[in-house]
Amino acid sequence: MPSERLTKALDEARTMADLFEVVKRSARQVLKHERAGLMLALADLGNHPQGFLGAFHYVGSNYIVMNRNPLQRIKEQNPQWYNAYAFHVLLHEYIHSLGHVDEAETRRLSLHVSEEVFGPEHLTTRMARDIGQFLPGLVYPEMGWQPEKLVLELDKSFGTSDSSYIH
Repeated sequence: MPSERLTKALDEARTMADLFEVVKRSARQVLKHERAGLMLALADLGNHPQGFLGAFHYVGSNYIVMNRNPLQRIKEQNPQWYNAYAFHVLLHEYIHSLGHVDEAETRRLSLHVSEEVFGPEHLTTRMARDIGQFLPGLVYPEMGWQPEKLVLELDKSFGTSDSSYIH
C-alpha cells in the first residue's frame, strides 16, 4: 500500500537534501537497509539525443555524481517531473551504494521500492519501469556533446543528517 507520508514528503521536497531523505526513508522501509555518509556532486556529464548518463556512484566511495543536464532540461520543459526524476536517479545510485553493483538488479530494486512506496502508477514508478518513455523531456534532442573535463560541484546540504556510516 502506497505511503501517503512519503508521497507528501516527495511532493514537498525543495532541495536535493530533502529528496535524498525521502530516498533513504523509502529504501529503509522496503529494503531494510540504509547507509550514511554520502555526498552529492553535480556535474555536466554530457548529453546525447538518444540518452544520457543520469548519475553514477563509484563503488567504495561516498559520492553520488548527478548529471546537471537532465535536471536543467526538466526545469525548462517539465518542471512537474523534477522531484520524481531526482528521486528515481538518487534511489538508483543509493541502491548501488548499498552494495548492489549489478545494473539489472539495481533497476529491479529501484522499481520495487518505487512501487511499494508510491504505487504502480506514480510518476517515480513509471520512470523506474521505463525511463526511455521520458527521454524527449530529459535530453536536448538537437545536440550531443561530452564535457572536456569533469568538474564537480558539491551540494553542501546533502547528507548532513547522517551520523554513522552503514546500518
